[in-house]
Amino acid sequence: MPPILQLSGIKKHFGATIALAGVDLTITPGEVHALVGENGAGKSTLMKVLAGIHQPDAGAMTLEGATYGPNGPADARSAGIMMVNQELAIAPHLTVSGNIMLGAEPTRGPLLDQAEINRRATEALTELGRPDIPLDTLAGDLGIAEQQLLEIARALAVGCRVLVLDEPTSSLTAADTAKLFALIRRLRDQGTAIVYISHFLEEVTTLSNRCTVLRDGATVASAPTTEFTTDDIVNHMVGRQVDELYHRTVHAPGEIVLETDQLASSPNLCSASLQLRRGEVLGLAGLIGAGRSDLLQTLFGLAPVESGEIKIAGYSGRPSPRRSWREGIGFLSEDRKTEGLALNLSLAENLTLPRLPNLINPRTLSIETGGWLEKLGVRAAGPDQAVGELSGGNQQKVAFGRLLRNDADILLLDEPTRGIDIGAKQTLYGLINALAGEGKAVLLVSSYLPELLGTCDRIAVMCRGTLGPARPVAEWTEHTIMLAATGATEDAA
Repeated sequence: MPPILQLSGIKKHFGATIALAGVDLTITPGEVHALVGENGAGKSTLMKVLAGIHQPDAGAMTLEGATYGPNGPADARSAGIMMVNQELAIAPHLTVSGNIMLGAEPTRGPLLDQAEINRRATEALTELGRPDIPLDTLAGDLGIAEQQLLEIARALAVGCRVLVLDEPTSSLTAADTAKLFALIRRLRDQGTAIVYISHFLEEVTTLSNRCTVLRDGATVASAPTTEFTTDDIVNHMVGRQVDELYHRTVHAPGEIVLETDQLASSPNLCSASLQLRRGEVLGLAGLIGAGRSDLLQTLFGLAPVESGEIKIAGYSGRPSPRRSWREGIGFLSEDRKTEGLALNLSLAENLTLPRLPNLINPRTLSIETGGWLEKLGVRAAGPDQAVGELSGGNQQKVAFGRLLRNDADILLLDEPTRGIDIGAKQTLYGLINALAGEGKAVLLVSSYLPELLGTCDRIAVMCRGTLGPARPVAEWTEHTIMLAATGATEDAA
């Protein structure tokens, strides 16, 4: 079948930075084409060129054999190319139906045709398997997972020939992910071309028909997915043989440094009792909305304690973020854009925000923080660059680096590797293991079960706001974790 979309020798520079060094990409109708690569490999820049956000410096693009060169996102959308970004583009003050039809609202004379808007929005949500989402609900009142589904519904409602999905499952539950995969396969079978960007390589190998790997802004491999093993893909991505992904050595847990007793906080945290020891990694599993993030936010002082007790190093009381930082507790939010970083400030300023020096000297800050950026492998022009200019994965490294720079003794990590590449994950896993080996206490929330099983010493599972007992990692499997997370039993399974 002839390609619907072809990109040849695409180049893009931003000043002295080479973002794309000559990328070739061929997309065929009725296929799921995976696009993978480390953070900074050029995936996002390439898709922004395709979507008309950036203009290429060199190269050519054709759509169904005709020259394609959108002058902006509206041109790309009119041509049938839709992109669903990992960073959501939701209008929180608009309704669900208003968001789905945003920019393509049907009219009746000078007025919006609300009946037609609702009809088309309902069709899109039904096709997505979520007709239960009320059309008149404000998008800002929805959870992250449902907001992401709205973006996909928008692409369906306006019609598309090429659908680009950038990390579409990063905020979805297992059930919603299964529905999304079923939808992708239906669209593929109907002839839609789908470009699928993901750091979850098991999704790539399960879902895609073809895989293209980018490294340093260039295409380094492209073939049917069946010709790749996961190790092949990883080796192409990083340009070398990757050793063991997960790092877990034998730790010797020490004294209890954090303890909770029937801790509760509305709306999701009903009861959580745990003991976190120095020199261990304690993992928290559970479905999205089960209360895992609420627990970490309550421990740090971002959510109120309604009942129960928190003891930190033997001290009881209501925590606050200021006191938590002062007492050596560091928190990494799952939402780096709105909670984790000050995007308009520099990397150096973000790293030092919780504990600024008495005399703020920009040169001193740059020198002090440069070593952390190198240790974390942050790809940036330097410590003075605005953190908002970095890729999502590099932003996550900066947020993690803040905890290291401030020598946090207790680390509360909420989805620390979400949206970062395999090489960066390997770096963070190594750091987490080393921190526990140095006597730090780590409380790790993750929706990715292999990550919990590969990095944690013990795992506890949250189900409907109640935290179960922590057990050694050797006593858990992905199957038993999911049973506990859903409230099921072995007999029921």
